[in-house]
Amino acid sequence: MKDLIENLARALVDHPDDVSLTEIDGEKTVIYELRCNKEDIGKLIGRNGKTVGAMRTLLSTLAAKKGRRVMLEVVE
Repeated sequence: MKDLIENLARALVDHPDDVSLTEIDGEKTVIYELRCNKEDIGKLIGRNGKTVGAMRTLLSTLAAKKGRRVMLEVVE
């Protein structure tokens, strides 16, 4: 799942080398903190949060199949 998030984020931004992802693994929940260049934050979030919302929906669906929860946070 981590690779999926990184690949999606890198495909969306202008500075793909600045994308980094931190995984915080809990018992039933995994938190991903996504960082990127400040110029690219708007591209990751999208208009009204639609882009990051779509990414969260996809991740939640994949995680539910494994009986887990996933949270994706875009961090400045």
